[in-house]
Amino acid sequence: MNLNELRDNEGSRYRKKRLGRGIGSGKGKTSGRGVKGQKAREGVSLNGFEGGQLPLYRRMPKRGFVNIFRKEYAPVNLGAISKAIEAGKLDKSAPVTEATLRAAGLVNGKTHGVRLLAKGELSHGVTIEVDGASAAALAAVEKAGGSVKVLAPKKEVQAEA
Repeated sequence: MNLNELRDNEGSRYRKKRLGRGIGSGKGKTSGRGVKGQKAREGVSLNGFEGGQLPLYRRMPKRGFVNIFRKEYAPVNLGAISKAIEAGKLDKSAPVTEATLRAAGLVNGKTHGVRLLAKGELSHGVTIEVDGASAAALAAVEKAGGSVKVLAPKKEVQAEA
């Protein structure tokens, strides 16, 4: 086997259909789009459009209340913190904060804070600073010889008119 004999597996690369290349290609002239109309044109946007009939998403009943101002907290379990300490991602002598949890990869995405939950066991006495904690998590951390500081809710500053 030489380098010049290397080939891809059969069928591993899909050759793009070339549209508008003559009547013999089978995809010439209208390029498989039919004749005229909105869908034959460029920039068509028909998601949810049902030909003038009231679309399904508008016919379906809306139930309940959706709070658009809800605060989403990232859940972090004690077992995950313990594993991160053992793996060397968290320092057990320094306080565990949202920033250190993000750096360790335990918190991702946009959240309003971190909530500590009691799943798993904590084998080290650590100081944890979070925005919320369950009663079981508080008890488990204190049993392991650590402490939990629940931070006050962040006040949003409003611009003065």
